[in-house]
Amino acid sequence: MDILHKYFPNLTDDQKEKFERLGDLYKDWNAKINVISRKDIDLLYERHVLHSLGIAKVEQFKPGAKVLDVGTGGGFPGVPLAILFPETEFYLVDVIAKKIRVVNEVIKALGLTNVKAEQRRAGTFDERFDFIISRAVTNMPDFVKWIRKNITKKSNHQLSNGILYLKGGDLTEELSAFPKANQYDLSDYFEEEFFETKKVVYMPLKYKL
Repeated sequence: MDILHKYFPNLTDDQKEKFERLGDLYKDWNAKINVISRKDIDLLYERHVLHSLGIAKVEQFKPGAKVLDVGTGGGFPGVPLAILFPETEFYLVDVIAKKIRVVNEVIKALGLTNVKAEQRRAGTFDERFDFIISRAVTNMPDFVKWIRKNITKKSNHQLSNGILYLKGGDLTEELSAFPKANQYDLSDYFEEEFFETKKVVYMPLKYKL
């Protein structure tokens, strides 16, 4: 938890309590259903929770905003962001039922009322969102195809509606077809070695009928 206080010193007591409970919840559930690698579970707050919150260093979601987390896995980045932005609506989807089961149990245990998680495949539904977030589920060209129709027309944030994507490494080739994409180095915000090559990729997307 110290690492969260270091970079997010203004958490409310309620947010602190929820973040503190995350560790035990994920350890308990990971022992039953493996949603986080065994070597990472002891580094949950750095490699999963803080990594997810890197998106919040790029954009602060407003009350009433709607955010879609595609390929959420065990609930990242959606669950930590839902704690940080309690007045924003989050919809978490993944194709693997056992992972969504864990996410729903964590949501229930924490009493989060601004999150819904379902077993669904991206590209199979038409709901629209201000931002679509994810953590390296596929290459960017395929991801854009999956979610292009899910962007809301009206933008209400500092950044125009679009994708906020957590990814690492050299993305020059992958993003060559997307000249409007911006990369934010997480090493500019977090000093831990883990974040040296990690980025938030922001890509504005226009509303599409």
